Amino acid sequence: MIVMYKIGVVGDKDSVLAFKAIGIEVFPVFNEDEARKAVDKMAANNYGVIFLTEEYAAKIPDTVERYNNEIVPAVILIPSNRGSLNIGIERIHANVEKAVGVNIL
Repeated sequence: MIVMYKIGVVGDKDSVLAFKAIGIEVFPVFNEDEARKAVDKMAANNYGVIFLTEEYAAKIPDTVERYNNEIVPAVILIPSNRGSLNIGIERIHANVEKAVGVNIL
């Protein structure tokens, strides 16, 4: 049986609405409780990739951490429309270092 995973994005309305134009489901949230619930609901409903704005990732680190060691869903941090907090790039550096043994970036 082939499982078709969905892609979605969670964050403030201004940051996520553009994703709708390319066919990605958007979940605008207004606080960290809504963000946490949205990510958990998406994880339980066949979302293979969840884009989450860095702004909300910083507010719900426990939820992000819970999915770090899971294959599905992949929680990918993206900058909000207000700019980057560099959390996403730090995660990439940490994952490369874990995989290779040294930070080659």
